[in-house]
Amino acid sequence: MTTQPKTITLTGAQLAVRLLERQGVRIVSGIPGGAILPFYDALSQSQAIRHVLARHEQGAGFIAQGMTRATGVPAVCLASSGPGATNLLTAIADAKLDSIPIVAITGQVPQSMIGTDAFQEVDTYGLTIPITKHNFMVSSAHELLEVIPRAFRLALSGRPGPVLVDIPKDVQVQSIELPADESAWPAPGVADPLPEVPAEPLAIAAEMINGAQRPLLYLGGGVVHSGASLLATALAEKASLPTVMTLMALGAMPVDHPLSLSMLGMHAARCTNLALEECDLLIAVGARFDDRATGKLSQFCPQAQIIHVDIDPSELDKLKAAHVGLNGDVGQVLKGLLPLVKPVIREEWLGRVAQLKRDFPLVMPKVEDSRSHYGLVKAVADALDDSAAIATDVGQHQMWVAQAYPLRRPRQWLTSGGLGTMGFGVPAALGAALAEPERTVVCFTGDGSLLMNIQEFATLAEEEANVKVVLMNNASLGLVYQQQTLFYGERTFASKYKGIPDFMALAKAFGLDAVDLDEAADDAGARAMLGEALNRRGPCLIHVSIDVAEKVFPMVPPGAANKEMIG
Repeated sequence: MTTQPKTITLTGAQLAVRLLERQGVRIVSGIPGGAILPFYDALSQSQAIRHVLARHEQGAGFIAQGMTRATGVPAVCLASSGPGATNLLTAIADAKLDSIPIVAITGQVPQSMIGTDAFQEVDTYGLTIPITKHNFMVSSAHELLEVIPRAFRLALSGRPGPVLVDIPKDVQVQSIELPADESAWPAPGVADPLPEVPAEPLAIAAEMINGAQRPLLYLGGGVVHSGASLLATALAEKASLPTVMTLMALGAMPVDHPLSLSMLGMHAARCTNLALEECDLLIAVGARFDDRATGKLSQFCPQAQIIHVDIDPSELDKLKAAHVGLNGDVGQVLKGLLPLVKPVIREEWLGRVAQLKRDFPLVMPKVEDSRSHYGLVKAVADALDDSAAIATDVGQHQMWVAQAYPLRRPRQWLTSGGLGTMGFGVPAALGAALAEPERTVVCFTGDGSLLMNIQEFATLAEEEANVKVVLMNNASLGLVYQQQTLFYGERTFASKYKGIPDFMALAKAFGLDAVDLDEAADDAGARAMLGEALNRRGPCLIHVSIDVAEKVFPMVPPGAANKEMIG
């Protein structure tokens, strides 16, 4: 009779892969290089984890982000030392600002060579301190037993965010003896228990809501991260709260809900910002009073008392003093608040908001033309149902989609908010498609943004991902061009491209299908082409030319108050 061995011998690389498997990781994205080759060698033997070969490390980081944004489950990206790690930095910083929990694993030169300016050596640990929740430099294979689960725990706990694990090459090849029974190993990382919500400020907040005449609910990305969208909507319905959303919160309440005022801030409908101007109580939930949302902070909601709910205590009173600050998980706070809030129909306030909607609606010119900026967004929405995921790059197209697409569910909307990273869209859309292959994923992009990470077209084709890239091509850096036109005396410098790539030919060269709506004889023909392309499985580029003169309106000028919108 054979007995099971009591111990096994693993290298650091093999242990790291085994720990990722135990964590439930099933897809990782990255690019190999010398300093992380032992890890890749171990990964090649995994029966549980599939590797997606990105074409740029930044793309790998955004693929991981797309997976996480779509599901809420932390995803993993990989890079080698030196330029591999530095190429990841933008994706990590983007995740930090938008509170996205990803785990980045980088290779590093052997410990004996650190600090010697060795080939492809860079201080990854030092570089990533400001842009991660936490980072680790692993000094022994045995440390990985604690570090890998802890990385996931930290990424998920409290305010989510990115964590980096830097593993020197000698640690990856070091052999250690471990219990064969993995139940003796540290448990996989999970989020820390949620903090208790203090009863006294909850009661005060409920009294303020019950006593307000013109209250307004302000939802941020934290509502999505905590899975609290239904609770937020329930609070709005119970207390008759008109509701605004940040860019990151779009979809937390269906855009066509009777209480929805959609997005606030720089490119909101005028009625939304005017309602904020008149409210006497602002209930900010999982929002951080970002400048793109508030405009000139001193003039934001000038008549309102403020209730601020956030998982991150450092956000309370950071930018706007709260009359009541509730530090806790959004979902837990809303669960505690709902029974204390009285059901009420605020007829006068709701009537006033309805009048503002009638008098100052969002105007979408040419919306019936499927080859115009707004019309294209609406035509895409008409061809799909709410199961589709919508990603964007950054620029005018991002704001047109935020204004016009009928987002109705949380995690439907994938966009770079805090960092505003051009090049985010295609790899993030790919990540979403990998995580949820049953969905159609649409990536709205501009010609400037697309060229930032167009190499990931090759990954799209290789993975046969169900991603439709809708290119709104105005041959310019559109939002830069708009601001130069409006605020810099029409001195449009370095924002208009002289050379225009043949995007159709490029897409086909990468192995993607491609359709050009410019070639349709009329609007009906364009809609037919669009519908067929969107509903055919696999990756596809959908190209449309947009007039460079089209602008995103309304717009709050930089440094102005939200009530000073133009356009």
